[in-house]
Amino acid sequence: MKRYLVPLILFIATVFTTLCAGAIQQGINVLNEPFRLFEGYPFSVSIMTILLGHEMGHYFASRSHKTKATLPYFIPAPSIIGTFGAFIKMKSPIFTRKALLDIGVSGPLVGFILSIGACVIGLKMSKTIPLTGQEDYFMLGDSLLFSLLVKLTLGSIPQGQDVLLHSVAFAGWIGLFVTSMNLLPVGQLDGGHIAYALFGRFHFYISRFFLVIVAVLGIFYWYGWLVWVFLLLFLGVDHPPILVWEQRLSPIRRIVGALSLIIFLLTFTPAPFKF
Repeated sequence: MKRYLVPLILFIATVFTTLCAGAIQQGINVLNEPFRLFEGYPFSVSIMTILLGHEMGHYFASRSHKTKATLPYFIPAPSIIGTFGAFIKMKSPIFTRKALLDIGVSGPLVGFILSIGACVIGLKMSKTIPLTGQEDYFMLGDSLLFSLLVKLTLGSIPQGQDVLLHSVAFAGWIGLFVTSMNLLPVGQLDGGHIAYALFGRFHFYISRFFLVIVAVLGIFYWYGWLVWVFLLLFLGVDHPPILVWEQRLSPIRRIVGALSLIIFLLTFTPAPFKF
């Protein structure tokens, strides 16, 4: 019972904080109008579904490879999205390259698919607004994929206008952003697991190369990347060895690994937040 209690409490708390975030995005003062909290449900349901799908992808892949893992731990937060994400904790070693690749790639793939769905649905409910240039704007950067989804869904945006995202589309954008961050081939991020499963000892160089790239982006594009660099340095940029390296990866798993790199490139946003 104890193994379910903490994840359940954190899940419920994060539902509440994401409801608050969704309501605030719609201009609702949840302190003065607490009865309108439920109006934040489109964002809350969307972001919670994406995060839960991502972590359950890891969880079920771990179970299929006899690797012990906890249920997802959500992190509620008083922020614009109401959460700092979610994670599962591995409680036993990952023994083979096959298991490492499957566990690493499963979460981002599920989260990626759910995020695309949220983006398409949300963009259909979004609208374009004129930019007067007289006020301050908080704008989201566009990845290659999100720009394509906007064009396919809304057509070409006239000059002097921008898209005011529906909260469901915003959740989808966050999902794509989180996917790209997790797919960075550094340390023990999901992308780090995939890179180590594919390239073994070359992960040492790949991890450091991308860490430098992120640091440069932090200097010239978005200072938040520097925080991410320090966090990655704190967590470690190397990957622990697996017990059975000799097992070869099948061609289909190598293709899936390459697909994860393509997803990373399509979802990565050098300057995710702009003012």
